[in-house]
Amino acid sequence: MSRVLRRYLAREILSSTALVLVAFLGLFAFFDVINELEDVGKQGYELHHALIYVLMTLPSRVYELMPVAVLIGSLYALTTLARHSEITVMRASGLSNGAMMRTLGLIGLVFVTLTFVFGEYLAPPAERAAQQWKLVATQATVSQQLRSGLWVKDGPRVVNVRTLLPDRSMERVRIFEFDEQLQMTSVSEAQAGRYDAQEGSWRLTGVRQTQFTDGATAVVELPEIAWRSELTPDVLSVLMVAPERMSVDALYAYIRHLQENRQSAERYEIALWKKLTYPLAALVMMALALPFAFMHDRHGAVSVKVFFGVMLGVGFHLLNGLFSNLGAINAWPPVMAAITPSLIFLLAAGALLYLVERR
Repeated sequence: MSRVLRRYLAREILSSTALVLVAFLGLFAFFDVINELEDVGKQGYELHHALIYVLMTLPSRVYELMPVAVLIGSLYALTTLARHSEITVMRASGLSNGAMMRTLGLIGLVFVTLTFVFGEYLAPPAERAAQQWKLVATQATVSQQLRSGLWVKDGPRVVNVRTLLPDRSMERVRIFEFDEQLQMTSVSEAQAGRYDAQEGSWRLTGVRQTQFTDGATAVVELPEIAWRSELTPDVLSVLMVAPERMSVDALYAYIRHLQENRQSAERYEIALWKKLTYPLAALVMMALALPFAFMHDRHGAVSVKVFFGVMLGVGFHLLNGLFSNLGAINAWPPVMAAITPSLIFLLAAGALLYLVERR
C-alpha cells in the first residue's frame, strides 16, 4: 500500500474517531453533571465545584471510551469508503487483506499509545485531584463513611485512622503492635500524623503510648515521634481512586502491600492486568471494524452499520466491567478476567472477516 493511501486512511479514521470521542465525552459529561446535582447545595458544594469535578474526571473518561470510539470511528470511516466504492477500487488495484490489516494495525498503534498515556500518566493524577477537590469542597474526609474509621494491616501492626484528610494527612491515629505470638505489646494513640517525604516516615504528634511488658502496663506521652511504615500516602491514595483508574505503579505497590500482609489482592490484580492489556483493545476494535469495509451493499449501509457499531461498543464496555466483577467474585485468574472480553471480540472479528470473504 502506498504512503499516500496510508495517510488517507489514517486521516479518515483519526478524524472520525476524534469526532466520536468528543461526542461521547460530551454525553458522559452531561450525565456526570446530572449525577453531581444531587450533591449540589450540600455542605458548601456548589454548581461550579461540580463542573470542575466533572472536567477533572474527563481524562479517565477518555481512557475508558477510547476503544469504543475507535470501533465506531473506524467503522464509520471504513463503511463510508466502502459506500463510495473506494475500498472496491483499492482492492481492484491489488490491495490485499493482509496489506489492509497491516495498515489498520499501524493506525491502531496510535490509539494504543494514546490509551496507555491517558490511562497511566493523565487519568490517575487527574482522578486523585478530582476526588480531593470534591472532598475539600464538601468538607468531607476519606474515612468518614466508616464509623470506626479506616483499618489497615501493616506487618506486625494494625492501624486505625479515624480521619484521613484529602491532603492524605491523618487525625486520631491508633497503632496496635503485636509480637510473633500475636500478643499485643503496645498501643500508640496520636492526635495527628503527616508524612515526611524526605525522611520516608510519618511524623505523629500528640502521642500517648501504652506498653505491655511482663504483665505490667506503662504509659508514655510524647510530643512527637517518627513512625516508619509501608503505608505511604501513595498507598493510602487508593482509597480515593477506583482500582481501574489507578496507575500501574500504584497498583503494583498496593498489591505487594496486600500480599505481604496476607490479604486478598484479587480485585487489584485484575485491575493491574486490565491496565496492561486494555490499550490493546483498540487494535481489537479496528479488527472488528475491518469486515465492514469489505461489504459492498450500498443501500442504507452507513447508518445501520454505525448503529451496529454503537451496540457492539456498548456491549464491549459492559462486558469489560462484568468480567472484572465476575473474576473477583469467582476467584478467576486475573489474566483471564482481564483479557476475556477482548478475546471474545477478537474471535468475533475473525468470524466476521471469514464470512465476508466467503460471500
